[in-house]
Amino acid sequence: MPAVLILLLLLLVFVVVVLAKTVRIVPQARAGIVERFGKYKGSLPAGLNIVVPFIDKVRYMIDLREQVVSFPPQPVITEDNLVVSIDTVIYFQVTDPVSATYEIANYIQAVEQLTMTTLRNIVGGMDLEETLTSRDAINSRLRGVLDEATGRWGIRVNRVELKGIDPPPSIKDSMEKQMRADRDKRAAILTAEGQRQSAILTAEGAKQSAILNAEGDRESQILRAQADRESKILVAQGEGQAIQTVFQAIHDGQPDQSLLAYQYLQMMPKIAEGDANKVWIVPSEIGKALEGLGSTMTELSGIPKDAEPRVRVDMGSSEPNVPDPADPTLSSTHAAVQEAIAEAKGAAVGRDEPKAPPEAPAGHQPPPPPAPGDHAPPAPGAGAPPAPGEGAPPAP
Repeated sequence: MPAVLILLLLLLVFVVVVLAKTVRIVPQARAGIVERFGKYKGSLPAGLNIVVPFIDKVRYMIDLREQVVSFPPQPVITEDNLVVSIDTVIYFQVTDPVSATYEIANYIQAVEQLTMTTLRNIVGGMDLEETLTSRDAINSRLRGVLDEATGRWGIRVNRVELKGIDPPPSIKDSMEKQMRADRDKRAAILTAEGQRQSAILTAEGAKQSAILNAEGDRESQILRAQADRESKILVAQGEGQAIQTVFQAIHDGQPDQSLLAYQYLQMMPKIAEGDANKVWIVPSEIGKALEGLGSTMTELSGIPKDAEPRVRVDMGSSEPNVPDPADPTLSSTHAAVQEAIAEAKGAAVGRDEPKAPPEAPAGHQPPPPPAPGDHAPPAPGAGAPPAPGEGAPPAP
């Protein structure tokens, strides 16, 4: 009985071993390499597979997924004889499990060594600066060489990346100094450019300010000159009208020698006025003036007997003749001047209104009538004007 039980147990164990050797389960994205008596028999796909037990053997299980392998930093000499450490990352995928199994013993180690040799070959033709700035070019060239070399191994290199390029510490220090100097240079350039722009803007502002000030000064000078011109014109016209008025009054009054002598005697005290007058010189004409004043009842030398009407002087218009300004910007100034003239004319009209003659003081005797044979002076403007070519008699 125990022997039968042992046989049953052995048979059960044998059946389990046979089933284990016959049924093989391959995971997804993997491939099994089957050998029969040491020779390649076939590849097992993913899923449940049955092989001949004790004859067929699954020798390798190949991963068909894309794999990432990072290699440690390797020293590489550049063209300018500088040693830099470069570590790389390879992204590859097994496309042919049979070739990856039988064409090369260890495809990962092979890819690593091929990467190092190819990287030394590529970087050896570049200087340090080009190596640091040409990562994309190095990646492209390295991928092309690896993809071409690993194609017969059943491997496809999808991507190659350089994780880091580390130059020596002395070179790092020099690069930092160079970078700092370059940044200082750019900062100085930007500062100078800012100062230049500021100076340009300041100069433009000063220029515009000077132009505006000059235009303001020009307009103010023009206005002042125009005002002075019109003021001088008005003063000159006023003086001219005053002279014409006095001249006309003298001609209308027809003064005689007695009036002139009386006016001369009235001016004598004014000549003697003043604290600085220590010596008073009596002019020689005072005798003649006194003689003329004492002989008012007789004929005076130089006074015509028959006084004829004098020709009145044409005084012209009393309105000021101010030329129109040529500059339209002075219209406001002319308006102010015209208003001032109108106010002056209004005040003059108020002063020129006729007033009642003053009463003669008590005891005043009217002037005696003219003697027979003497001609009374005609009223102003009376009588016919003299014939053409005849002038008024000369004034005494």
